[in-house]
Amino acid sequence: MVGCRVPLHGIGNRHGAQREELDMSAILAVNAVDGRQSAFEVITAIFSNGDALAQPQQLVEALGNLSLVWAVVFLIVGVLCLFNGYRYYKATTVILALLIGAFSGYALGKQIGAQWIVAGCLAALLATLCFPLMKYAVAVLGGLTGAYIGANVWSACAQLFAEPGQVASNAEHYWIGALIGLIVLGMLAFIVFKLSVIVFTSISGSSIAVMGFLALLLQLPSFSDGVASGVKAHAAVIPILVIVPAVIGLILQGTSSHGAKDVGAAA
Repeated sequence: MVGCRVPLHGIGNRHGAQREELDMSAILAVNAVDGRQSAFEVITAIFSNGDALAQPQQLVEALGNLSLVWAVVFLIVGVLCLFNGYRYYKATTVILALLIGAFSGYALGKQIGAQWIVAGCLAALLATLCFPLMKYAVAVLGGLTGAYIGANVWSACAQLFAEPGQVASNAEHYWIGALIGLIVLGMLAFIVFKLSVIVFTSISGSSIAVMGFLALLLQLPSFSDGVASGVKAHAAVIPILVIVPAVIGLILQGTSSHGAKDVGAAA
């Protein structure tokens, strides 16, 4: 009888280990789904305000909910777009249009309880339209980038230079800066195509990379408190963190493409 108990005990351990493995697989699967949902929730929450970069309190809270995996993905994608966006501008344009469609569709789809269906459909539609309408897609992305820059610069400057009692009032008019940026960079795409591509890929890449980097630091206990307090110190901090890498990327992309064939002629 003693000899029979040993293998039965071993079988019980094996079944227990198998159950634990299945439970762990289920947990990982649930976490993966939750990560995807939180990423969409975070991005839609961030860009629900036109001057997202100039609202550090809300931005830090949102990025703190972004998973570590998504933070790394954002950082890598942003760096690639920042320094190589012009070289692969067609792929970059399609990817950015797809992301804009996905996140916009998710936000719109929540109103009818079908966010994933609307997100997928709108992402596929915008990405497909980029192929026959590449120049216009670049113009649209350039205009959106200009609106994004204008809104955040206006809001940051309003909070930086305005009188204490007029800060909120002036910052609420960020749409004026957005309109100016939309017109300027939207028209720039038809006049100087190459520069427009470099500008919107640099700004987009810098924004994505900075958000990913901040989200990554906020996940680390030894850095989270210091990063959060530093970023929240003033509304101009995050715009500066985005503008500086964007200018560096713009210079490097312009230098590396010097003497190359203009992409506008090939488009």
